[in-house]
Amino acid sequence: MPLHPLPSDHACLIVYGRDRPGIVAAVSALITRNGGNIVALDQYSDDPIGGAYFQRVVFHRPGFAAAAPEIEADLDATLGAGFDLNWRLRDQSVPKRMAVLASQQDHCLLDLLWRHRRGDLPVTVPMVISNHTDAADDVRSFGIPFHHVASTPGPDKSASEAELLELLVGNVDFVVLARYMQILSQDFLDKLGVPVINIHHSFLPAFVGAEPYRRAKERGVKLIGATSHYVTGDLDEGPIIEQDTVRVTHADSAAELARRGADVERQVLSRAVLWHAQDRVIRHGNHTIVF
Repeated sequence: MPLHPLPSDHACLIVYGRDRPGIVAAVSALITRNGGNIVALDQYSDDPIGGAYFQRVVFHRPGFAAAAPEIEADLDATLGAGFDLNWRLRDQSVPKRMAVLASQQDHCLLDLLWRHRRGDLPVTVPMVISNHTDAADDVRSFGIPFHHVASTPGPDKSASEAELLELLVGNVDFVVLARYMQILSQDFLDKLGVPVINIHHSFLPAFVGAEPYRRAKERGVKLIGATSHYVTGDLDEGPIIEQDTVRVTHADSAAELARRGADVERQVLSRAVLWHAQDRVIRHGNHTIVF
């Protein structure tokens, strides 16, 4: 059985804006009068006196898809006009469409596809795109279309980015960089228009470039880890979703560091993807609130 099955007639409501008295009561009353029953509610405020407020509510409403327009109109009137809050509402029975971009390192890519096949990730995977063909047969064995888009040599990546956009725009709800070893331009991100999630080792800004685990071994590091974050125009500096570390010792070889690093990368990326797919992550400036 899938670990995270998609519930029917369940909706997720995200609310954010300036904190003030009455928000929880207003949201609860709105869901109740629209025939819903709250099954989960999380909230956070960084200052109860006018600070930033965030809320995630999951509720059950029989026939939600048909009732959604009426609920959205009520949200506009109650939370938008009444409280000047931002909100978004999503039918949790509809999985998000996730595209995966990869290069030659396949550990994160194959882990995501395996978890998807098991039903552990509540997403569909309409495509995998790589700038190499190494993983083509493995990807197709999962029944997922594979596309090869070679990276344009040199600093100008506009040609390859145009090919990527032709495949992605309108067909996906978010993109995962599963060790995709190319820098995406701000122009590409703007035209893509959906969130992009990245994974990398947590040594940064130290050990930038090739063979980070060899250089980490040479420096005698005692912790290795991974960071998953949303991609922005600032390289590897987007809002962090998840991080983790494992301890290592002087006895571990560079190859063992790399193996353990790949393992923690898989775990961190899969958690970040799951939380994003479940609408548990709210971006706020350059950080995140994760419920």
